[in-house]
Amino acid sequence: MASDKIVTITQDNFESEVLRSDTPVLVDFWAEWCGPCRMVAPVLDQLAEEMDGKVRIAKLNVDENQQIAYQFQVSSIPTFILFKNGEMADRTLGALPKSGFQSFLDRNI
Repeated sequence: MASDKIVTITQDNFESEVLRSDTPVLVDFWAEWCGPCRMVAPVLDQLAEEMDGKVRIAKLNVDENQQIAYQFQVSSIPTFILFKNGEMADRTLGALPKSGFQSFLDRNI
């Protein structure tokens, strides 16, 4: 079951939920058909709960929001982009274990 702390991002709310966020936002660029994307979903649910208040976790379906994926040059999924103060701060590609996500976030927050 998905965490209620994870925000679904679309073309309509990308600016308000990600670019204008006071909290860093880790955006998961994913798709329904992507096996590795489904594999990391439970890890992201855990991180959303554990890091609530420090970072927001958001999911953006690349099939439904191709313009945003293109804008940030997402050519493989899953791609994870961390946004801070309205800017892309860092990115990582591929399914990571929880410790990998924690290291990625720790060095950027």
